[in-house]
Amino acid sequence: MAGGSGLDDLGIEPGDRVRWRRRSGGHWQEGVVIRREADGSVALRDADGRWRSIVVERLEAQHIGKRGARVWEPLRARADRAAQLSLWP
Repeated sequence: MAGGSGLDDLGIEPGDRVRWRRRSGGHWQEGVVIRREADGSVALRDADGRWRSIVVERLEAQHIGKRGARVWEPLRARADRAAQLSLWP
């Protein structure tokens, strides 16, 4: 995994807030990023303190939008954007 923790490739770092759904249409669950697992999933701690590993395609990351509000975006979209930015010198 390049970039130390492997999270650099996804545009996140330990301590970032993420959310996911167990199934389509289910309630959102929130957690805090811990690290990148060897299989490529993201290790996180949920609201109850449990350690979970969730695949990137099921996660959304929180960030600050254009007008200063907190918004969620799919982690895959953030990772693709971070990969494209790293191509520029």
